[in-house]
Amino acid sequence: MKGTSLKENLKFDEKGLIPAIAQDADSGEVLMLGYMNREALRRTLTSGEVWFYSRSRQELWHKGETSGNIIKVRSVWKDCDSDTIMVKGKPTGPVCHTGNRTCFFQELTREDIDEG
Repeated sequence: MKGTSLKENLKFDEKGLIPAIAQDADSGEVLMLGYMNREALRRTLTSGEVWFYSRSRQELWHKGETSGNIIKVRSVWKDCDSDTIMVKGKPTGPVCHTGNRTCFFQELTREDIDEG
C-alpha cells in the first residue's frame, strides 16, 4: 500500500466501511472484529494504536478510550480481495467490553441451531 491511495487499493462498502479483524501478533488469537472508515484506518496506520468506526454511534472510536485497553499496532494487512483489513497488534488488557480477553469466547455447536 506504500505510496498509493487507500481509495485505489481497498474496497470500502457503500457506507465507506471495511471489516477490520484485530489479531494478537504474538499468539495469533483473533481478538475482535470491528469496522474502519478511511479516517480510522489512517489514524491506525499513523498513531500506532487501533481506531475503528462505531456503526452504532456513527463516530470514530479509539479502541480503549473508555477501558484503557488499547491495541498497539505491529502491522496492518489487507486480504487478497482488498475488502478486509487485519491488524496484528498487542493488546494492553482484555479486548472485549465484557472483560474477556477476546470477543470470541462463546462457542456455537450443532445443538445451538434451532431445528424448528
